[in-house]
This record gives sequence, C-alpha cells and structure tokens, in this order.
Amino acid sequence: MNRRRLLATAAAIAAGLETEQAAGAPEALSALLSRVRREHEVPALASLVMRDGKVLALAVVGVRKQGDPTPVTVRDRFHLGSCTKAITAALVGLLVEEKRLRWELTLAEGFPDLRSTMRPDWRAVTVDHLLQHRSGIPSMSWPKGKTFSDMHALPGTPRRQRQAYVELILQEPLDSRPGEKYTYSNANYALLGALAERVTDSAWEDLVRNRIYRPLGITTGGFGAMGTAGRVEQPWQHRRSTGAYVPIEPGPRSDNPAVIGPGATAHMALEDWSRFTGAVLAGAAGRSGLLRAATTAHLVTPRYGGNYAGGWLVLDRPWAGGRALSHAGSNTQNFCVAWLAPLREFMVLVATNAGGDDAFPTCDAVAAGAIREFLTQGKV
Repeated sequence: MNRRRLLATAAAIAAGLETEQAAGAPEALSALLSRVRREHEVPALASLVMRDGKVLALAVVGVRKQGDPTPVTVRDRFHLGSCTKAITAALVGLLVEEKRLRWELTLAEGFPDLRSTMRPDWRAVTVDHLLQHRSGIPSMSWPKGKTFSDMHALPGTPRRQRQAYVELILQEPLDSRPGEKYTYSNANYALLGALAERVTDSAWEDLVRNRIYRPLGITTGGFGAMGTAGRVEQPWQHRRSTGAYVPIEPGPRSDNPAVIGPGATAHMALEDWSRFTGAVLAGAAGRSGLLRAATTAHLVTPRYGGNYAGGWLVLDRPWAGGRALSHAGSNTQNFCVAWLAPLREFMVLVATNAGGDDAFPTCDAVAAGAIREFLTQGKV
C-alpha cells in the first residue's frame, strides 16, 4: 500500500472512530472511577474503554485542581509521560517506511558529524537498540554531573537543546554491549527523536503534529504541562506531600525538559489518545492504517529477548486471549496506563493528574475493574 493510501486509511480510521457509547456503559465506568477516586483520594481520574473500534465508555470524575471546584471534562488533557515513547516509535516507523531511517541504522551513520567525538562503543548502537532500550546506556535521563535544571537551561529551541543533549549523552560510557542488556532510559528515545529531526530537518514536535496527530484527527495533542499559569482551564498536575496532593502550577519548568520530550512530554484528551492507541491496536491485529501492518509488527515484537518492544511492554494475559501490549507513563506529577489486547480488539486507557507512589495502584485498580466490567464479566 503506498503512502497516500496509508494516510487515507489512517484518516478513515480516525473519522470512523465510534464515539456513541454503549447504553449504561458510561455510568458503569463513572461509578468505577468514583469508587477508586474515593479510595485513593486523587484529584481526578479518567478512563476510556474501546472494543471492535467502538468506544464503549468514556468517563471522567474529579477536579482539575485540588482545592478548586472546577470539574474535569471528557475533553480535558492528561499527561502521557512515558507513553509518549510509543508515539515516537510510530514516527520512527513512518520514517523507516519512507527509507529515511533503517531499523539497523547505526548512530555512527545517523550522526556522521559526531562519529569522531562520540565514544566508540556508541557507534554500533542501532535504531532497533534504542527502540527496545538495548543501547547499553545506564538508566539515566541526564548526562552525569548534569541536573534537571541544567537541561531546562540549555539555550535555543527544543530542537537545538536536543542536539546539545545528544552531543553530551554520546560522551557517556555504556555499561553493556549494544543488544546485550535491557536498561530503561529516556536517553534512548531522546536519541530517536534527534535522529528523526536530523533526517527530516524538522523539530520532533512538528513531526508528531504533522505526521501522527493530523492524520489521526488528534486535536488536543500538545507537549509539556497542560494549561496556562494562573488559570484552571486544564487539569493541573499534583505531587504527593505529607499525605496530601499539592497542585503544581503550569509552566515551562513544571514538566520534563524538552531534551527528553520524545520519551516523556506528550499530553492529550483520552479520546484523542485512543485514536493513536487504536491505530496501534489495529496494526497489532494485522491491519494497515497509520503504519503498514508489517511495520507495527516490527515495533511490537521484542528482538533481543525480554518483553520490551517499540514503546510497549509485550505480555501474555489470559483475559487478552494471549498477547497484550501495555505501558505506563508518569512525570512524577501525573500517571497513566494503557492496556491493549489485539486478539480481543479491546483497549482500556486510564489517567490521573496525580503522581507519587499511590498513582500506579489507583490507575491499575481502574484498568482491572474496566477489564472485568467490559471484557471478562467479572473475571480477570
């Protein structure tokens, strides 16, 4: 299928997304969210359940900001944290289909101007290694001796900041040979974003908007903290402190630095998120859409052992009928999780505007409850 037909198919998928919810389903999901929110006392919770390409239920409960009565709405944006990685992986897949990138492209080839200055062990790291966290880099986001604030303070546009970051990170020693060891690191996806920028001469943010969001009809997609400082127009982020959730005012430094944006900074409303994850679900089920089916298959297949592929954990779950795809995301001030079951054409998304240790069990309780309610009739 050529690129024009693929984009037309992706647009058709987006346009045909069924948003008429099943009778009684939103109420059942809302009741689940309300119960879990009471138990965990988070500011807001949101969830979407899809099956066979139809949104069975979409519900939100709670407030945008702790201490403020403004309620969340179904069009409010939630932070995706590391679920951004699947978006960047899909972008890489598009560029592979266009032959601008290759799965086996090495960093020595991708950054030829840095070949002589990068540490020699980086030169053999490939796109596939980065996608699957198999580059050999330790679990780190910043170069040694650098801080969160240092990364925010890098000069220039986000693209220029990422270029400076790449030059720094390629000086870091690897702690294993490429392909040998799984170590989760935001640096892997920062490098992928920088490679995409290099071969297209476009900023990662613009590439995502134009190549992912626009074809899928995603209109609420953005980057960084949601909303505007001084206003409660979107969910505020929250940190747990002395047993209570403290709201974090939106601003340029209230999210991850742009240097790791390709792995950590996307936000959008859940219905829009389902347009992206629905495209992944379709591809994993063997249908072409945003990507060719073979490209999605490559992205969701671990290639070096383990269970991590291109932005997804690949797991076996009885309720999924076999293979399930999952990923969680957090910038420590939000949390979200996605579960996709390609063999059942089923998906559940959950998000909260709260971080901390309790955010994972909060979202996990909603996901498990939604699977029981809408897929397994009480059994998981």
